[in-house]
Amino acid sequence: MKILIIVALLLGFSACSTLKVSYDFDKQSNFAAYKTFAFSEETLTLPIGDLNRDRFINAIETEMAAKGFSKSDNPDVVIDLRIRADEKTEAYATTMGSPGFHGGYWRYGYGGGFSSTQINYDQYIEGTLFVNMVDISTEKIVWQGRGTKTIDENANATKRESNINYVVKQIFTKYPPK
Repeated sequence: MKILIIVALLLGFSACSTLKVSYDFDKQSNFAAYKTFAFSEETLTLPIGDLNRDRFINAIETEMAAKGFSKSDNPDVVIDLRIRADEKTEAYATTMGSPGFHGGYWRYGYGGGFSSTQINYDQYIEGTLFVNMVDISTEKIVWQGRGTKTIDENANATKRESNINYVVKQIFTKYPPK
């Protein structure tokens, strides 16, 4: 099951589902003082496949540069990525027929008429990307952005890159916090 989830994450976030973005931060942190960054060792070895790991890292580097950061061997903050996948199931019912109406008259007191209900299940994987910004001097998370979206299992390489870039860009709209 774990392999299935990781394989699904390799395929990128779906463009057709709604992206949910949220963030949290340490109110005592001086975000203006953070100018340089590096990636955590865990991020550089995320078990999601080299191509997608590189896509996430490139997307983060682009957004960090847009926020005025530069990459450094002696950083102010470390970026630590975490990915979670949850298998979801939605059930929905469809009722067909006309309950209570038969042959031109209503049947009162004789039951519900002829109808059938079909229950359908939709299974999908919802992925969440956590972007943790850790202050190097305190070793504490000072900012965390989260993006949650349905995984598109059929995305091609171009679409995966586009989806990952979109998710990361949306997460970083909430940085710096206000």
